[in-house]
Amino acid sequence: MNAKVNPLSRRPKNKRLVMAVRGAAGVGKSHFAASLADAGLGRLCFFDAERKARLLAGVSGVKPKFDAIEIHHPDELPDFINWALEGEGKEQNYGCYALDSWTLYFGRKYRQSLESIRRQTGDPTAQPSAEQLQADQLIYQEVLRRLCVDSGACVVITDQIAAKGKEDREENELGQVLPMTLGGLEYYVDVMIELSLRIEGFEQVRVARVIKSNSPSFPIGLEIKNPSFGDFLAQMEELEPGKTEIPEFLKPSQSIVLEEPKLADLLKRAQEVGLEQTQLLTAARHYHGVTMLEQLEGSQIADLLTRLNEKYPSSPEKKKLAKAA
Repeated sequence: MNAKVNPLSRRPKNKRLVMAVRGAAGVGKSHFAASLADAGLGRLCFFDAERKARLLAGVSGVKPKFDAIEIHHPDELPDFINWALEGEGKEQNYGCYALDSWTLYFGRKYRQSLESIRRQTGDPTAQPSAEQLQADQLIYQEVLRRLCVDSGACVVITDQIAAKGKEDREENELGQVLPMTLGGLEYYVDVMIELSLRIEGFEQVRVARVIKSNSPSFPIGLEIKNPSFGDFLAQMEELEPGKTEIPEFLKPSQSIVLEEPKLADLLKRAQEVGLEQTQLLTAARHYHGVTMLEQLEGSQIADLLTRLNEKYPSSPEKKKLAKAA
């Protein structure tokens, strides 16, 4: 019998935060994602679709602070995520994940699909149908689901937005496709922030402003200057551990299996009440259609025993009947 999971063991035990970081180029989105490595969450696995992680501090050397994995082709990303979560990469004991950037991954994946359609149709202006867009959307959503849900870890996903005055994003031929992916990203993250640069006095300050939130710890409009992921994690309320440890699996229930009575039990009981075998056979033939007592099945024997006990109650049962009378 397979052990059943105890649902109460799945109560939240650790602080976990899934964030999306939006902003124009150069505001520090990648640096914020890399700050996961300093948040005390375990080793960071940094999926680098932009191939710029080589510029981040702590990514090089004999013992890098975190593992930056360059994505050379968009189709590699789902395989690399599976490698980190369930494959050989699981041995690295990653405690948190980052994807830099969602926009570039989507842009390249969409462009790949668009070029394939135009090669197949021979039309240089062909556009994907609604069915083709939906098929691609399933792939995009699977990437987000694996990272944000299945990993069970803290995650940061960066998302490029254009500078003011521009309506198209990088690597995106058709700007109208982006709302579809943005909606998916908003669905999977707990908090979305927008990074920007601000001049205060003579200093340049990075400012993170919360623009979408599912948590009262991060009200819309909240601003944190020169933020790190650890700053946001510290903003969350601590989860109080339970007073007693709850086992992960339920103990198997011990069901009572009643053994069916045998023919010998029926014959013994019939003898106790003074019933001949011929009388017993007559009853068996009448109630169960058998021609021999040996043909009786366990349930049929039990039925005849019940009828015997009702007709000829034992001594304790006689006392109960007499008392009731």
